[in-house]
Amino acid sequence: MPTDSDDRWLAAAAALAERSRPLSRPNPAVAALLVKDGMVVGRGWTQAGGRPHAEAMALAQAGGQARGATLYVTLEPCAHQSTRGPACTDLVVAAGIARVVIGVTDPDDRTAGRGKARLRGAGIVAEGAGDARCAGSLAGYLAQAALGRPHVTLKLATSLDGCIALADGTSRWITGPAARAHTHRERARADAILVGGGTLRADAPALDVRLPGLEDRAPRRLVLTGGAVPDGWIALPDPQAIHDLPGVQYLFVEGGAQAAAAFLRADLVDRLLLYRAPVLLGGGKPALADLQLAGLWQAHDRWRLTDRRHFAPDTLEIFTRTR
Repeated sequence: MPTDSDDRWLAAAAALAERSRPLSRPNPAVAALLVKDGMVVGRGWTQAGGRPHAEAMALAQAGGQARGATLYVTLEPCAHQSTRGPACTDLVVAAGIARVVIGVTDPDDRTAGRGKARLRGAGIVAEGAGDARCAGSLAGYLAQAALGRPHVTLKLATSLDGCIALADGTSRWITGPAARAHTHRERARADAILVGGGTLRADAPALDVRLPGLEDRAPRRLVLTGGAVPDGWIALPDPQAIHDLPGVQYLFVEGGAQAAAAFLRADLVDRLLLYRAPVLLGGGKPALADLQLAGLWQAHDRWRLTDRRHFAPDTLEIFTRTR
């Protein structure tokens, strides 16, 4: 059975997996740690373009120290052969690993359960699965497998009274530099970013990443509109069209009261970032258009607060959709 120590190492692996996202696409962002005598002897994360896999990187770093070690990996090691590289289960067996602790079972039919079975067949203790933090680090991959769509984050930056702009449309800037920098960090973690057609026409947003060292991480630009769009943009006629986006595990919805409401009405938002500035606008433009609720009962028990942060002078609350 997994131990408290295993729990801590899996949590560390889930945090390490952040280094893969989103460059690992089309593969999931996986991380692996090799631990021996309480020390990390190898670590790895899925490389850009999906190869090498996390396990291969960790084993290469550990070398001979991998023999007899425990492998902590956020996703079940792959069991299928590929022209792009060997199956990770074969690498683990060949390295003489004694034990493998897995965060999440791979939903891919080519591996699902087969990776663990192959390891056990080789005499390796293989256990674990269902770790919430590892699942969180793989949210986009798991959403695609289960729902056929990306994991969707909706960002709202509002005044204390829920406005995103003055009545005349002025919106730069409601939040301060620290909160905006965090937004750019979130952009850098997404495969695609979406705004509404009204936001595109009114603001002509660049939607780039303006953080030192991450300027090349700008996501694909999408707009929710039925009309023509500028070069470099992709038009989506309605929120359900995200089911047809190839290579997108993480979608960041960032602009427009109408677009935000459309995704909420369609129940396609998995995570909500609510940045709030300590200002009152009174009579400004609301953050959301009508959600067309039949009653207050539809508004309750839908969101769970999972994190709260302070980006002086602003606050950020992070909610996840309860399903």
